[in-house]
Amino acid sequence: MAPPVPPVAHPAPPTDGVRATARIRAVADGRGGTALPVLTGGGPLALRRTRGGGAEAGVMLVGAMSAPLGGDHLAVEATAGPGARLALASAAATLALPGRGGGPARYDVRITAAEDAAVRWMPEPLVSVRGSDLRVRTRAELAPGARLMLREEQVLGRAGEEPGLLRSRLTVVRDGRPLLDQELACGPGAPGGWDGPAGLAGHRAVGQLLVVDPRFAGEAPAAAVLGEFAAVTPLAGPAVLVTALAPDALRLRGLLDAACRTYGW
Repeated sequence: MAPPVPPVAHPAPPTDGVRATARIRAVADGRGGTALPVLTGGGPLALRRTRGGGAEAGVMLVGAMSAPLGGDHLAVEATAGPGARLALASAAATLALPGRGGGPARYDVRITAAEDAAVRWMPEPLVSVRGSDLRVRTRAELAPGARLMLREEQVLGRAGEEPGLLRSRLTVVRDGRPLLDQELACGPGAPGGWDGPAGLAGHRAVGQLLVVDPRFAGEAPAAAVLGEFAAVTPLAGPAVLVTALAPDALRLRGLLDAACRTYGW
């Protein structure tokens, strides 16, 4: 009599979420342009080269699957070598979604710009969906002569929906010294007062535009108010930070686009 056939062992489904990193490295090509010797994505992070302007190389981040879900850990690492010009964008809004395990999701962006490099990071909005828990960390390390233009837009919930918990931190280091280090927490579980008069004051879209540019060393932008809920803050860097609140993503984008035309490149 033949021995019984053992049951086939099926691996348990992963419970820790997706781990994926997209890596971009830009270098000056010696002919007045920028080459991309490293352009690799993974999991939900797909990269596509796009047409840039002048010496700039363009890269589009395309979501290949729904992410980030609870438990996911996604990262984007972008490095621009001396004299390189890099423009990074995303093809669509990013939705932070709840996962089955109930743990938080993480999304890290790390930017490094060498001397005379210029990086633009201009993604589409991040939408905090009800029941989600997302921690976003963006860190930029800049050489003294590097330039950076960085836009962040965060929308709390879809239309008619309460938001999830969103915690974000932006850290910028220039020439080895801190230029900006700030945190934002909003949604259920965030410290009290985030939605009060001293916080978002009932608005559901918050964003900022940070421009770091050596040209500001000669003539720094003046502090100003743009409309009712947008402020211009010059930073010792040289840099300028524009922070804006709006009732929805469309009006937030209008405010930041106006700031970009004034302070960006």
